[in-house]
Amino acid sequence: MTSLTSDPPSDPVPDPASGSDAVLLLRLAGPLQSWGTRSAFNRRETSPEPTKSGVIGLLAAASGLAREDSLGELLPLRLGIRVDQPGTLLRDYHTVSDYRGRPLPQSGVTAKGVQKPTSPVKNTHVTTRYYLQDAVFLAALAGPRAVLSTLDLAVRAPAFPLALGRRSCPPTQPVSLGLREPGLEEALTEEPWLVSRRAREQYASQLGRERGLGRPLYPARIDCSVTLEDPGGDDVAHDAPVSFDPYARSFTSRRVRHGWLSIPTGFPNPEDGSADSSEQEAGHDPFALLGW
Repeated sequence: MTSLTSDPPSDPVPDPASGSDAVLLLRLAGPLQSWGTRSAFNRRETSPEPTKSGVIGLLAAASGLAREDSLGELLPLRLGIRVDQPGTLLRDYHTVSDYRGRPLPQSGVTAKGVQKPTSPVKNTHVTTRYYLQDAVFLAALAGPRAVLSTLDLAVRAPAFPLALGRRSCPPTQPVSLGLREPGLEEALTEEPWLVSRRAREQYASQLGRERGLGRPLYPARIDCSVTLEDPGGDDVAHDAPVSFDPYARSFTSRRVRHGWLSIPTGFPNPEDGSADSSEQEAGHDPFALLGW
C-alpha cells in the first residue's frame, strides 16, 4: 500500500494567524456521474473519478459564469479527490435519428456551408455513453479563504443547475460541506466516510464474514484511495481547464500523486480492528471496499 502520509508534505505551510487559506469540501454523489476525459461523436467515456475540469465547471455554474467568461480565480485552486464509493460502470446504448424521417447529414459541408447527406444513406446512428452508478466522492479545493467562502455560498444557492460531469447527472444534497482549515491532505483525512448507512452496514457485515467472526465488524477507520494535485507528483492528468468557451475550449495538464488515506468510518461504537489478530495477518486489502 502506498501511503500519502509517508511522503514529504508538499502543501505550503500557511500562517495560522493570517487566515488567508482554507479548504472547501464538496460531496459529489448521485445516481449517475460521468467525468469525461476522452470523447468522440459516437463514444463518450467517463473517468473513474471526478476531473478538475468537471469540478471547476460545477463551481463556474454555481457562480453564474457564462461559458465565454474567464475562469479567473478558479484555475489556481488545488484539487484533491477521495474515493469513498467507486460505484459501478454503466454502458448506455443510444440511437440518433431525424424525427422527420430524413437521412442523417454527415460532418462535411458544401461550398455554401450546408451539411452533405450521408452516402450511402444513413437513417440511424448508434452512440455509446458511459456513466458511474452510485459513486460517492469527496472533492477538496485549497486556495484563498475569501474565494472559497464565496464559492461555498454559490454552491449552496447556485445560479445555474449543478451537474456531476454532464447536465443529465444532477447531484444529491448536500453538495457543499463547508470550509476546513488547511491543508488539502489533512482535510481529506479528517472528514468521515461519506457513504450511506446501508453501505457502511454492508461493509461491516462483509468484513466480519471475511474475518470469520460470524458477526459484523465495525472498524474505526477505513482506507480510501485519493488523488492529490501536487507539482512534485509522479503522474500527469490532462484535465485542467483553461477556457470553456465553445469556440476556444482549451485544457492543459497538471501533476498529481496517488495513494491511500486512513479515514474515520463514523460507526457509533467502532471496534479496534488492529486488535484482531486475523486482520493483522491478512493485512490491508485495497479491494475490500469494492466488494471483491
